[in-house]
Amino acid sequence: MAAEPVQEWSEEQLKSDSLQKKDIIRFLQENAADSFLSEHKLMGSIKNVAKTAKKEHLITAYEDLFKNKRFKGSDSTESAVSKMKEVKIDDKAKEATQEEAVHEGPPKYKKSILKKGDKVNFPKKGDTVSCWYKGTLEDGTVFDSNIATSSKKKKATKPLSFKVGVGKVIRGWDEALLTMSKGEKALLEIDSEWAYGKKGNPEAKIPPNAKLIFEVELVDID
Repeated sequence: MAAEPVQEWSEEQLKSDSLQKKDIIRFLQENAADSFLSEHKLMGSIKNVAKTAKKEHLITAYEDLFKNKRFKGSDSTESAVSKMKEVKIDDKAKEATQEEAVHEGPPKYKKSILKKGDKVNFPKKGDTVSCWYKGTLEDGTVFDSNIATSSKKKKATKPLSFKVGVGKVIRGWDEALLTMSKGEKALLEIDSEWAYGKKGNPEAKIPPNAKLIFEVELVDID
């Protein structure tokens, strides 16, 4: 287990005007586990986090870090999930042994990182994102893709672009893409509730109550 960092500030120092938000954010990002940072919405550049985070929230996160000992190197899929009430984990995730971390999202989807992004540029609600993707059913049937294949080699393809987090796509995409950084490639397993639900999507040959699996690469953010 990683060594616990020295607690730098007293409660009085944390609340003082002389201690800036960016200093607390830098300390948390350098010492806290990724799941802790994600849970407290502290992922991304220090400048961007400082714009949206209130100092009271940062103080609470700082105190919670030491109280629950969620330091870098102490995290694992199971320990992180047990501390995040909104996360659902299934047997498949428990048995995951791949080198890349498996991140559990909110209750209706699961994200497994296939390729790390820059961990700096994260989209915000309303940003336009561009993605390569392939969508399959649980039996492996491909129902949609914008990735060039031998059968599509004569057809021009380009990334799918849309405003994220505002309902332009299924909710599973909206939620998952907000956790991805530029360049990241991930496998998304989206429950039907956050996909096409009980009705499915007959036009796309997606049956009712279908769990969808997407391979998504976030290539650009505007």
